[in-house]
Amino acid sequence: MNQQTKKKLVQPLKNILSNLPIMLSIILILGLVKNFISFDNIAKLFSGNPIYDTFLGSILGSIMAGNSINSYIIGTEMLHSNISIYAIIAFLASWVTVGFIQIPAEISYFGKKFTFIRNVLSVFLSMLTGIIVGSLLGVL
Repeated sequence: MNQQTKKKLVQPLKNILSNLPIMLSIILILGLVKNFISFDNIAKLFSGNPIYDTFLGSILGSIMAGNSINSYIIGTEMLHSNISIYAIIAFLASWVTVGFIQIPAEISYFGKKFTFIRNVLSVFLSMLTGIIVGSLLGVL
């Protein structure tokens, strides 16, 4: 194996190892949350109505904000708790794209107008994604 190939293989490994503490902390936090607030109790917030579930999933994902790797773990737990696919998809889309928690930092880099427009569009598009993909998966 040549030096360039080794270098190309080492970089992804470094990325995985650098993200490992974050992934493990999310799993730990999920375990703690699951002991105090079960996903079954969270599932009671959702009504089964595609529009309402999509809206609620999008809002929850927007508030919680995180990276895509962790969203899959949380999405799986939501699925096992029988939360509607509409809510899960909207949650995943908004979890990665919105980020109300990061608004102060984003404003300082990009300005208020851009930040506001980007976040509002991201919330809207995450809801639209939840409805479209949820409907398509419902057909399959």
